[in-house]
Amino acid sequence: MSSWINLDALWRIVVVGLLTGAGLPALFALGLRLLNPPGTAAAPSPGRTSPGRPTAGPLRRALAGLLFAVVLASIGWGISVIVGHR
Repeated sequence: MSSWINLDALWRIVVVGLLTGAGLPALFALGLRLLNPPGTAAAPSPGRTSPGRPTAGPLRRALAGLLFAVVLASIGWGISVIVGHR
């Protein structure tokens, strides 16, 4: 280890950056994907509704809600860490 670069701190920064920079948006996208059930590629035109349009089931909605809660909790934790440092 050199006196110019602290490799341990650099490694931690890279891991946290990857988790928050790519991991949280990936969780959010997965939650959105869970809310969009298979077979709904084309949305009906405005003013028209499709009576047989499939919806996300309760399990998919619960998983999506859990993923959104994780993302919101991470954002709240990050804000509290930033505000808490004086």
